[in-house]
Amino acid sequence: MDSYTAILTDNLFSAAGSRWTGLETLATQALSSGIDKYQQKDYKGAAQDFKRAFGLSPYSDFAYEAVKYGAMAYQAQGETEQAIGVYKQAIKVNSTDDRLRLDIGNLYFAEERYGEAIDAYEAAVRLYDDSTNRFSLGQAYLKTGRYADAENQFEKIIQRGGLESRNGYYGMGQTYRAEKKYDDAIAQFERAISKDRDFYNAYAEMGYTFADAGNMDKAREIQSQLEGRDDGSAVALQSYILKTTRPEIVFAYADSSFKYFMKPKSPLSAMDDYLANAGASKTLAIKFQFNKEMDRESVENIFNWTIKRSSESAPGKRYNNGLAIPSSEVNLATYPMDVFYDETTLAATLRFNISQNDSADATIDPSHIVFTFKGNDIDGNAMNPEGDQFMGFTGSF
Repeated sequence: MDSYTAILTDNLFSAAGSRWTGLETLATQALSSGIDKYQQKDYKGAAQDFKRAFGLSPYSDFAYEAVKYGAMAYQAQGETEQAIGVYKQAIKVNSTDDRLRLDIGNLYFAEERYGEAIDAYEAAVRLYDDSTNRFSLGQAYLKTGRYADAENQFEKIIQRGGLESRNGYYGMGQTYRAEKKYDDAIAQFERAISKDRDFYNAYAEMGYTFADAGNMDKAREIQSQLEGRDDGSAVALQSYILKTTRPEIVFAYADSSFKYFMKPKSPLSAMDDYLANAGASKTLAIKFQFNKEMDRESVENIFNWTIKRSSESAPGKRYNNGLAIPSSEVNLATYPMDVFYDETTLAATLRFNISQNDSADATIDPSHIVFTFKGNDIDGNAMNPEGDQFMGFTGSF
């Protein structure tokens, strides 16, 4: 190379380097401007600046930040597809950056587009096999019911050992919970907590699992442990416990016109003065209190209720105390005439007819009439079998 050519070559490289430095400077300015606009909630302007920053210097050290912030600006405007488009364009340029695959996967996951999320996470794992990418992939498998695949990802994280293994145990617990293997799930959450005593998400998941298993006492114990340490998780768990608690009849109101507390062989006339008249008929009501919000349609369906004489065999629980039932005894209809549910007080009022006989000497054992409800609460939970009946002699059972 002669001296002239050498000088020309040096000048060309110098010019290219100067141009590259100039583009980076412009890209940095655009990025800084975008951040300022984002903080001022000018998301449209911010998105434009971030796009410009990436376009000016797509291979710089801050190119990833420009893409990430640009997607965030579109999300802040509710334009998820635009945010996804930002990542797709960046992936075309930087196809080996696993962070871009992870982020677009997270967007798909948030939109419940789990198939696309799986594709993105699998690509991220191929590019960079670390615990974060594998955990994300395991979560996507879990959402699509691919439990064996999810377990495989979480097991690989566990095998890495160290603090990272906590996420493997946590994910494994989530998988077992989804499979209703509650004891196995709790054991996994306990292992996660043994790795990190401040792993509050694991505490919360363990509380959810106890609630799913019907062990509300243990679930509330976990809730108490979270209070003051992670109040957000404590409140969420408290809400979940309430949601999954099976409903019960708590008590019947004492001012109900059906006097359920009267003893066996009570004269029907003692129920209401009008019933002292031969052949008289009266509509009476009994009001029940539930422990949680119920499904109105379910409560007001008369066929979800039954009214029967007690057939309990335990001492004192049998209708008329187990003695022969006289011919003068009142017979009640199996189903109420109607039911009204008050969602403000969580109370149901049953109305039914009761009639005096022609000789005006009818008797009844109100304290051994069993009212049973087999409907659902507002969350679709069936009644707790230990609280779906009421009998005056014993209360709710």
